[in-house]
Amino acid sequence: MRKVTAGLFCSVDGVVEDPFLWQFDSFDAELGAGMSEMMGRIDTGLLGRVGYQQWASYWPNAESDADFGGFINKLPKFVASRTLTGELEWQNSRLIEGQLEDFVAGLKNSDGGEIGVFSSISLVRQLLFAGLLDTLMLIVHPVVAGSGRRLFNDGDPLTRLVLQQSQETSKGNMILSYGVRGD
Repeated sequence: MRKVTAGLFCSVDGVVEDPFLWQFDSFDAELGAGMSEMMGRIDTGLLGRVGYQQWASYWPNAESDADFGGFINKLPKFVASRTLTGELEWQNSRLIEGQLEDFVAGLKNSDGGEIGVFSSISLVRQLLFAGLLDTLMLIVHPVVAGSGRRLFNDGDPLTRLVLQQSQETSKGNMILSYGVRGD
């Protein structure tokens, strides 16, 4: 069975929205190496509508990050949206038809490598609480963002996680990988 992995950049105060506003000065070589290693395992991507629209307007023409741009542009991408219709413009992108949970469960049971969830707070939350997310990687940067959307909200269901792996980088980032505890 394939695994579904989500990785989010996170501030110490839990903000995961718009990390480009606060992560730039703490991105280091170890973080880059960890991301490259993760990209080597992923052969399918999942995005929500907002993340898709942001990334589709940037990555097809981005020259500043050839490694990630080459990876994400070639990657087969499935987009969860209630409002997008028809053919998607970004290469290798298709809308998910039917219920998200059913689609992801079917994808997990198909052949292939890991399935990566990219740039979508809502999608990560939905898959986590539906029991379809195998690994939640939080890359905690040593910064207090102060404002912005957080991954978890008051009233979320009790969900126990188990730490699978942790690493501190030279600039003080913590790479924390969690799985969902089955009890």
